Amino acid sequence: MTGSSSWPAGTRSPALVVLEDGTTLEGVSAGAVGRAAGEVVFNTAMAGYEEVLTDPSYHGQIVVMTAPQQGNYGVTDEDAESAGVQVAGFVVRDLARRASNHRARRGLGAWLTDAGIVAVSDVDTRLLTRRIRDRGALRGVIDAEGGDREELLAQARAHPGMEGTELASAVTTAERYEVAASVPPDGRERPWRVVCVDFGLKRNQLRLLASRGCDVTVVPSEASAEDVLALRPDGVFLSNGPGDPSAVLGAVRVIRGIVEAGVPTFGICLGHQLLGLAAGARSYKLPFGHHGVNQPVKNLARDTVEIASHNHGFAVDAATLPGGDGPLGPAHETHVNLNDGTNAGLALDERPAFSVQYHPEAAPGPHDSRYLFDEFARLLAGRSNGGVA
Repeated sequence: MTGSSSWPAGTRSPALVVLEDGTTLEGVSAGAVGRAAGEVVFNTAMAGYEEVLTDPSYHGQIVVMTAPQQGNYGVTDEDAESAGVQVAGFVVRDLARRASNHRARRGLGAWLTDAGIVAVSDVDTRLLTRRIRDRGALRGVIDAEGGDREELLAQARAHPGMEGTELASAVTTAERYEVAASVPPDGRERPWRVVCVDFGLKRNQLRLLASRGCDVTVVPSEASAEDVLALRPDGVFLSNGPGDPSAVLGAVRVIRGIVEAGVPTFGICLGHQLLGLAAGARSYKLPFGHHGVNQPVKNLARDTVEIASHNHGFAVDAATLPGGDGPLGPAHETHVNLNDGTNAGLALDERPAFSVQYHPEAAPGPHDSRYLFDEFARLLAGRSNGGVA
């Protein structure tokens, strides 16, 4: 679809972005006619807008892209990280007039319109990003149907914030399903059996597990520990997802049951936060979160730095990681975000469980952190002869 138009008819009407602090920015509609409310966050990725838009961790949020032009290479279904667009709304500086890419099947504006997503372009995203950095994450409304500013401001202020909000149940799979290993067992009698608890997973996580010889069974976020252990897994993977981890209390109990059974466990993003809570630590909301593909993370054990993909608004408080009195025994910090010193990884000292705050599957993003899937495979290697009894 090289050179095809990205603007559906009727999408260039006036639009507004209104934040709860009264900030109002004018733009033009770049998607569906309508109105969207949510927490407004910015993403610093230079590319990867399709993967960003289909990331379930963004459920309920309005995403502002800091890179000025979006849509220049169009949209192709193969790059989607879930079944559809997940964001509440989308804000950009410039929506590309044409999509130039032989893989593209349609333009970004047409895709957003078809998905019913309100989007605004021609906005001063630099100003918007600085406002969020200065004042923290703000609730907002984007409007492409001619709403009154004062009405929009009231709606933004009335919108519930992310703190205390449970969203995993809104994006998890409705039913269990299977993903087969994509490589031979490499000398083993069978592929490893991995159960993925879906809090809002991205498809590339399943691809990377399958490419390491894992047959993956994906289960809903509401699955019990008994449900998971009945599948006799060699390991359990805890996916990313949206919302406040402290609101997903049922999952904390489930994770404790899995880890207490001795099953190797690997968590990322929300899965990391939930493992931290299960271990006895506390979580807290970050001022404006980490959203982008260029965050520096230090691996404390290796004394190395990796550039990693991040998308989260909450973090584990490393100071609360337990010593010997934790419900799962002692835990320690393994990775640190070098931008602000926040926790980026943890491991249990006496049990085969670890997690990271960021996205080692990196879709979009660099591949520096994919070794973590290899580390999980090494844990599985010690568990592959029979699974859980």
